[in-house]
Amino acid sequence: MSVRPLRGSAIDIHPNARWEQNGVTVAGGNGDGTGTNQLKNPYGLFVDDEQIIYVADQANHRIVEWKRGATNGQVVAGGNGVGSEAHQLAYPLDVIVDKETDSLIICD
Repeated sequence: MSVRPLRGSAIDIHPNARWEQNGVTVAGGNGDGTGTNQLKNPYGLFVDDEQIIYVADQANHRIVEWKRGATNGQVVAGGNGVGSEAHQLAYPLDVIVDKETDSLIICD
């Protein structure tokens, strides 16, 4: 049996690397809420090769895509209330993007 990681490969970070001391908000940042510029209990996230951020917005039962520099996200899955129907999510925990199959894989 072989195991293949779902996430990207490891990145070597030099032991003497210096880190920026001030963070920058790139998704949400406008308090809890249901707007496309808000998140409510964000849980898992995935950053793809184009630096698009996908957030499992747990309490809003949706996956939100944030493109670089955007002030609003775009709902790409769920967002239709909690449920088990094909158009609904129930407290999603994580999301990844499989570029080979052009698929969102959601842990719901």
